[in-house]
Amino acid sequence: MLQQAYGEDCLSRTKCYEWYQRFKSGRTSIEYDPKSGRSSSSTGDDHIEKVPSVICENRRLTIREVSEEVGICKSSCHTILTDKLKMHRVAAKFVPRLRTEEQKQNRVSVSQELLDRSNTDENFLKNVITGDETWVYGYDVEMKVQSSQWVGKSSPRPKETCQSRSNVKVMLIVFFFDWKGIVHHEFVPRGETVNKEFYLKAMKRLREAVRRKRPETWTNKTWMLHHDNAPAHASLLIREFLAKQDMIVVPQPPYSPDLTPADFFLFPKLKSTLKGRRFQTIEDIKENSLQDFRAIPQNTFQDTFQNWGKRWLRCINSRGEYFEGNKSD
Repeated sequence: MLQQAYGEDCLSRTKCYEWYQRFKSGRTSIEYDPKSGRSSSSTGDDHIEKVPSVICENRRLTIREVSEEVGICKSSCHTILTDKLKMHRVAAKFVPRLRTEEQKQNRVSVSQELLDRSNTDENFLKNVITGDETWVYGYDVEMKVQSSQWVGKSSPRPKETCQSRSNVKVMLIVFFFDWKGIVHHEFVPRGETVNKEFYLKAMKRLREAVRRKRPETWTNKTWMLHHDNAPAHASLLIREFLAKQDMIVVPQPPYSPDLTPADFFLFPKLKSTLKGRRFQTIEDIKENSLQDFRAIPQNTFQDTFQNWGKRWLRCINSRGEYFEGNKSD
């Protein structure tokens, strides 16, 4: 009869018998009896106020250490941290360098300047040609996600031996690219290094590539150069050459790979496709790296430059701090 009246909301047969016996014994309340045990006073307001103060003194404390300091059980401490305070534990992100306040302010100033220029000139990002150099290895250890495998429910976890990078490597210089794609690239010959003399020759070859591949910006003299502050890039010889050729240089704050398109887009994309693949010769490395670069569609480069503009804003909002890995904008 109860199932006919209440359908799926009906109690089970066992529960019906249980409540029938309770009412038959004189019970009048339909509420469950309070469970025995200690009252949950560990998550009270006084403890909620004390836990954050302990955390602020040392954010590396474990839940066990915090609970001992406050004088509550670990489960209550975990509830306060996760449910009440909405906190979670994350690993620190390794960064190239911890910046001084002056360097942070410089990052903000440069980002604000570039953001203002892009807002007032819709073609600003389209006229920038940026580039950098990096090492490419004959074998680079594959990423963790690349080594993952499909296994059955009772199958053991697959195992692999630890491996290291190959000694066969070649420097890929300088992949200069813009809104439309790759403008110029070249490899450093074996036995040479990227010093100011070599980079000067690369600058001359870049100008010739711009003249051939970007004739409109070359004729109008609207193209701008962007590179980082590596010693070879910032040398007096290079600065004199750029000034003599009336080349406009887009400023780049030091120690800021998160604001360099080659570092946050191009090179990670290249290396992710080459990881786990073995190349026997330098020629194989060159051929495969160029093949991967040429496979990048034009709209991907456009999205990268749009993302570059958004990164300036994030840098300003973070007051010059590293912002990669942060969930907040």
